[in-house]
Amino acid sequence: MLLDDIARTSTALAATSGRRAKIDLIADCLRRLRPDEVPVAVAYLSGNLPNGTIGVGWASLRDLPEPAATPSLELLDVDAAFARIARATGKGSQAARRREVTELFARATEPERRFLVGLLLGELRQGALEGLMVEAVARAADVPVSDVRRGLMVAGDLGPVAAAALAEGRAGLAGFRLSVMHPVQLMLAQTADGIDDAMRRVRPAAIEWKLDGARLQVHVLDREVRAFTRNLADATDRVPEVVDAVGRLGVRSAILDGEAIALRSNDRPHPFQVSMSRFGSRLDVDRQRATTPLSTFFFDCLHVDGEDLIDRPARDRFEILDARLPADVRVPRIVAETETQAEPFLADALAHGHEGVMVKALDAPYEAGRRGAGWLKVKRANTLDLVVLAAEWGHGRRRGWLSNLHLGARDPTSGGFVMLGKTFKGMTDEMLAWQTERFLTIETGRDDYTVYVRPEVVVEIAFDGLQTSSRYPGGLALRFARVKGYRPDKRPEDADTIDTVRAIHDVHTEGT
Repeated sequence: MLLDDIARTSTALAATSGRRAKIDLIADCLRRLRPDEVPVAVAYLSGNLPNGTIGVGWASLRDLPEPAATPSLELLDVDAAFARIARATGKGSQAARRREVTELFARATEPERRFLVGLLLGELRQGALEGLMVEAVARAADVPVSDVRRGLMVAGDLGPVAAAALAEGRAGLAGFRLSVMHPVQLMLAQTADGIDDAMRRVRPAAIEWKLDGARLQVHVLDREVRAFTRNLADATDRVPEVVDAVGRLGVRSAILDGEAIALRSNDRPHPFQVSMSRFGSRLDVDRQRATTPLSTFFFDCLHVDGEDLIDRPARDRFEILDARLPADVRVPRIVAETETQAEPFLADALAHGHEGVMVKALDAPYEAGRRGAGWLKVKRANTLDLVVLAAEWGHGRRRGWLSNLHLGARDPTSGGFVMLGKTFKGMTDEMLAWQTERFLTIETGRDDYTVYVRPEVVVEIAFDGLQTSSRYPGGLALRFARVKGYRPDKRPEDADTIDTVRAIHDVHTEGT
């Protein structure tokens, strides 16, 4: 397939507002692909590069050759060029990368160039997010959406799942099975507005402490232990104390879901940034293990000693977890029927320094993504995971640093982000220095005061409330927003949606 076909589909998607129409557009494109083209097309139409960013930023795309008059670029030619750019390292690599970019864009027509620039800068706003792409793959292959979702969960990458579905249908998808030592996409939670809201939506429910740490998926096979991050990256070498603790549990094979967190000597948690700094560091691990050890608490199990559990209801998974793991490595949990039963448990979690509770449906299977009300999170304060869209240069003591952040919630319909406000509060000097360096590497443009960036950095924002505002396109603005901490463990797709923000606003408005 020519890149022109992908670019035209992308343009049509951006001009289409209806979910069903978007799915039809993508499905039609997918049906026309060769099997080897499917993974690349799925990634590109989702606004992603198959192997992540390749180091081509705004500055590299300023002086491009004239566009080609007619389409000639094959989709796989583009992917091969991107691979060569990514592999270029060492002496002379900058010139080699520049040469590849120039040659690629010299063969691209104007519509293809617009698509490539958006793809490279992370700025495709066409509403083809992963959830929509899953439905499009199911439509194109004429298979149930649930089969595609399950395949994606255990494979961790939609590209090969889509290729199998289009080539072999349900039989191809059946080949994707849970495999110990191969990370599984994580089940995520929606936000509830208080314990009363959560218990109205789910009852009876398992109520668990919500720890403010780093999500960690741990695999055990015989005597080998491996740990994976929220983004499915291998973090085994960063958490030797976790590996040692899990190795002593006595399970032959397992996939466990939990949180890694740094605790003080009194078992109260360190601030979130301490846990994330320890978890994210690859340097001086032995020294950091001695000074800031990580503890791991598990709340779910997907596999134990040869038995897959992802299709079993949560009550069964919890029973097996409780039977196989000692209490000191499990997240505290109760089962509650009413808000009155749940509230003291929430108060106890807060009293121990944790950020709230999780409310979980007992009959829910383990499903990747944020769907339905299987898991609900109740925090002690209003917080949202938002994406940084831009940052303004600071003044006074902050001169020379990028300071005031432009914050956006994810829009699942358009695939873009809806700005909710700005904040420069809650930042340490270390944070200011880090974000200045980081944002300049993902810059997409600037004016006199503001540097605009690829929307890929997630930050947790605490706020006192929401107010209606004509200043921002979503009609809402954050009140007294401040930075709680960056979330390097989260992707833009994990950010809270504008729908969640509106629901929080509506609940508070109804209560006034």
